[in-house]
Amino acid sequence: MPRPLVMIAGGGIGGLALALTLDQIGVQCAVFEAVPELHPLGVGINLQPNAVRELYDLGFSESDLDSVGLPAKEWALVGLNGNDVYSEPRGRLAGYNWPQYAVHRGLFHILLFEKLRERAGAGIVRLGHRVTGYEHNADDTVTAVIERSDGSISHESGTILIGADGINSAVRAQMHPNQPPIHWGGAIMWRGTTQAKPIRTGSSFVGLGTHRHRIVFYPISHPDPKTGLATINWIAELTVDNSEGWKNQGWFRPVSVDDFIHHFEDWTYDWLDVPSLFRQADVVYENPMIDRDPVPTWQDDNVLLMGDAAHAMYPTGSNGGSQAIVDARVLGACLVAHGVTRAALTAFDWQLCGPISALILRNRGAGPFGLLNIIDDRCGGEFDEIDDVISPEERTAFMADYKAAAGFAIERLNGAPRTIAPGARVRQTATA
Repeated sequence: MPRPLVMIAGGGIGGLALALTLDQIGVQCAVFEAVPELHPLGVGINLQPNAVRELYDLGFSESDLDSVGLPAKEWALVGLNGNDVYSEPRGRLAGYNWPQYAVHRGLFHILLFEKLRERAGAGIVRLGHRVTGYEHNADDTVTAVIERSDGSISHESGTILIGADGINSAVRAQMHPNQPPIHWGGAIMWRGTTQAKPIRTGSSFVGLGTHRHRIVFYPISHPDPKTGLATINWIAELTVDNSEGWKNQGWFRPVSVDDFIHHFEDWTYDWLDVPSLFRQADVVYENPMIDRDPVPTWQDDNVLLMGDAAHAMYPTGSNGGSQAIVDARVLGACLVAHGVTRAALTAFDWQLCGPISALILRNRGAGPFGLLNIIDDRCGGEFDEIDDVISPEERTAFMADYKAAAGFAIERLNGAPRTIAPGARVRQTATA
């Protein structure tokens, strides 16, 4: 009897985390990735403790993660006049059993890729192979339609197909042909990295401004021992009228600092010079803050969506990469429980589709940055004493509510059993 084959459309963070999980639990898989060669693209992302826990269970070490980022120590919101709205420790300093990591997205992606090739072999990821659709077969298998980088078309059949092919997922487009277009709420983000000295704790995530006009910045590397400089990831955001839709060419493009710095030219404080941070950038990109409306199910028979293909969301809660990793592990647990079967996909869909769809809408409403919305409504974003605007109890309750919705409430996460038990293996089933 042949071993079941899981086909994964997309070799991003979610697809590679799933392939690593499948290798761990003894399931044959193949990853089809559209780009002909992987490069460390992108800037910074945060990996929440719930995702770091899963990476540790996959055999990643602190040394591995330190090679692509550093543990976060603080999360803070600051008003437009430079005064603190809210701050709290993060990761182990907050009482979690695992750290939170701020990492360079591209370097982390390459780390996943190299670990997978090391464990499962160089041929497991097929670069230059884009899944453009799928066909259900009478024998309960599924066939992926694949376009190669040379333009040729091929077909690959397996037991199940996982669409981990991102916000523009071809698998999702076939599963939900009448889905609305990508949603843009009016926020434009300019993202970059600058070599500078870290502030506050030395590893602080800081959101500064209002809900419609703000910056976010945090280090994604340890400081250089000689210069004290670290790679600071920053995002500048401005919300504009979106009634005519996104007019610029492309969703992600390199730009000049001069294109947007006038929106932040007077943002100088005794502890931070925002224009200087921007002007010293190594690289700058522009992209609209986009997501997709939730869909009622992520499953079509023996085809399943995960990661951004299932739940592309605003980055306001730093959940995207973390949730993709959690998706991979939850799906692995469902496969351990049900075998490589349609029932495993149904169990995954039942467990995550509803609550994560709600999180999409919550992040669209500003996520944890919703505190800035409240401050803006009550005082225009400027204040002398934050307690006169919003009480400590209200601030703490707001953040606790968000953490619970996003799946990383401290007590619940620390007390939860492992998603996949050590040594767990999937029983071999040839059909779905």
